[in-house]
Amino acid sequence: MSLEHRRLGSTGTKVSELCFGTWRFGRETEGVVETKKEEAHELLDAYVERGGNFIDTANVYGTPSGRSESWIGDWLADRDRSEVVLASKVYFGFDPDNPNGSGLSRTHIRNQIEGTLDRLGTDYLDLYYIHRWDEETPIEETLSTLNRLVEEGKVNYLGASTMAAWQLTKALWKSEVNGWERFEVTQPLFHAGYYEDVKEYLDVCGDQELAVCPYSPLAGGFLTGKYERADPDDPTKVVAPDGSRGSMDEQFSDYYLSARGWEVLDAVRGVADEVDASPAQVALRWLMDYPDATVVPIVGARTVDQLDENLGAADVDLSDEQWNRIFDARYDDDGRRWGHRD
Repeated sequence: MSLEHRRLGSTGTKVSELCFGTWRFGRETEGVVETKKEEAHELLDAYVERGGNFIDTANVYGTPSGRSESWIGDWLADRDRSEVVLASKVYFGFDPDNPNGSGLSRTHIRNQIEGTLDRLGTDYLDLYYIHRWDEETPIEETLSTLNRLVEEGKVNYLGASTMAAWQLTKALWKSEVNGWERFEVTQPLFHAGYYEDVKEYLDVCGDQELAVCPYSPLAGGFLTGKYERADPDDPTKVVAPDGSRGSMDEQFSDYYLSARGWEVLDAVRGVADEVDASPAQVALRWLMDYPDATVVPIVGARTVDQLDENLGAADVDLSDEQWNRIFDARYDDDGRRWGHRD
């Protein structure tokens, strides 16, 4: 297996067709570290050995915040920095005792970029996302500050994660009229069972040639096929393996379990049988083959075996009929989109 590379939207930078997400690095859940440092480095080694070069993190990943960046920095110290495309983020609270310790103000962004670069052991980020939209800070303040980071060589490209289509459009317009660097990459929640909820957002990305790097492309594990429906009349009832996200996380039901999701999962499973691949690989390939924008899903993994299964999506081929079958599974026989709940 060797990942191919594709242009990051309209930029000149090329990234592997699957990005590796590191939000589990150093993250503690009920006192247990989800991915320890040695495991994190083993996963990073395996990802790069398979042709990967695009690594996603954030200043608040890990327990305490910053641990994921620090572990990546330790790993990166023994490698050629220019061979890795690094992405991090800013917005969420990093210092709870600092009244300016969150958001997208000039103060917070300036403080956080220095900490991020220090923890990663690098002079620059390839990609810097705003992690959310800040309702309290004028977008002009945020964009002008980010533009200055690009001018200073601390950041190569800018990205935006999780916002409404109108907010993305407004930010792009503000950048255009002021001559500032614009967002070149977006990071929405997007997977086969969730497409319609971000349709307008994706239309903007396609029209403006923005790269789309979806987080949770497997719907929190739902589209891996390891879950079974427990009640045909209630899509939120699920049989989940012990220790899986669905058995631990109340938000799993709110975000991923729906009539639409089960219909899509059935279609994904059917296509997986036809192409001799896992449901996870088919769900990822479906995103990678999205026709109207460059889509580079962000995949995570707890083990190298899980990583290899996800990266195996690069070797899957879907026909147009199979891609459309998964797309169309979101609609009932009368052409009405299945609801999120019923």
